[in-house]
Amino acid sequence: MTYVLCRAILIFSDIFVWALVGRAVMSWFARDPYSTAGKIYVALIKFTEPVVAPCRKALSRLNTGMFDFSVFLAMILVQAAARLLVNIIFRIGI
Repeated sequence: MTYVLCRAILIFSDIFVWALVGRAVMSWFARDPYSTAGKIYVALIKFTEPVVAPCRKALSRLNTGMFDFSVFLAMILVQAAARLLVNIIFRIGI
C-alpha cells in the first residue's frame, strides 16, 4: 500500500511538472486561442494555474523585469512537495 501511494504521488508530480513545461513552451507558440494548440494551452493553464498563481504573487515582490520565473518556481515546489510527502509516508509507514 505504501509503495502504491508513493508511486501515485511521484507519477502525479511528474505529470504536473511536464504540464508546466508544456505550458512554458506553448506560451511561445500558441497565439490563436481557437486553434488546437491554443485549446491545449488553455487547458494547461487551467490545470497548472492554482500552483503558478501563488508563485507569481510571491515573485512579484522581486523585480525580475520582463522574465516570469513563476513556472520554474512552481516546478521546484511541486517536486519538493512530492519528495517530502513520500519521505513522510515512508517514515510513518502508512
